[in-house]
Amino acid sequence: MDEPSNQQRAIELLQQLGLKEYEAKSFVALARRAEGTAKDISETSEVPRTRVYDAIRVLESKGLVETQHSNPQVFRAVSIDEAVSTLQSEYVGRTETLRDALGGLEPSDDGRTTEATHEVWAIEGDQGITSRTEQLIAGATEEVVLVIGHGSIFTDRLAEQLQTAHERGVSVVVGTVDEDLEAEIQRALPEVEVFVSGLEWLRGSPLAGDDTEISRLVLVDREAILVSSFTETAEADRTHEQGVFGRGFDNGLVAIVRRLMATGLPVEDDPEEGGVAG
Repeated sequence: MDEPSNQQRAIELLQQLGLKEYEAKSFVALARRAEGTAKDISETSEVPRTRVYDAIRVLESKGLVETQHSNPQVFRAVSIDEAVSTLQSEYVGRTETLRDALGGLEPSDDGRTTEATHEVWAIEGDQGITSRTEQLIAGATEEVVLVIGHGSIFTDRLAEQLQTAHERGVSVVVGTVDEDLEAEIQRALPEVEVFVSGLEWLRGSPLAGDDTEISRLVLVDREAILVSSFTETAEADRTHEQGVFGRGFDNGLVAIVRRLMATGLPVEDDPEEGGVAG
């Protein structure tokens, strides 16, 4: 990625983390040099000079910029590591405050709840689906069966979560679509049972006009299921992940997928009798 692209990406990310446009541009301009005056920052960032001072005051209050009170004043950005750590702490603080605020909301549905046996929801986007996968694994008490249909799903973070679940006594079984991915996962999780799944329908059937690629199947404690797939987007070489989530042992979606998954496991058991896998 060239420098202009890096610069624009940095500005966009800083704005996503709470900085306004001129603040983000001013910080990036300072990050590119050892130090600079308001004039230097304005010339580098294209922020009007009269607005640079306002932006710097905000950045200074956030601990992102230091000021030398000379004539003219000179500014410098803190180190990249310090800036990232500072923004991360602020972001975490805001999310915790958001958690408290949302948790304190009064319910507006008169206490009505959805019965678990009828709980089926659609989920869009890899971030949301990844987050739900993490929540399911973190909440597992007995068993996690995960079938990975695409190598990009298996990340270091997912491996860490599966290992943590295994260490707290949860039975973890991971299925893959090919031997290469099986070997990669087994190296990362040597104490976890890993196998090549016999679920041929994970790959779809192009000859039959079905090129849908199942990206992940997650079954937790035999009562919660997440199934997702990749679909092509208009943008070249990009895919969009979408899925469905169901909960409840008597849920039809859970029951059907649980039995389908059992056909691809190395040890087949009747889920009604004693679990999905031994």
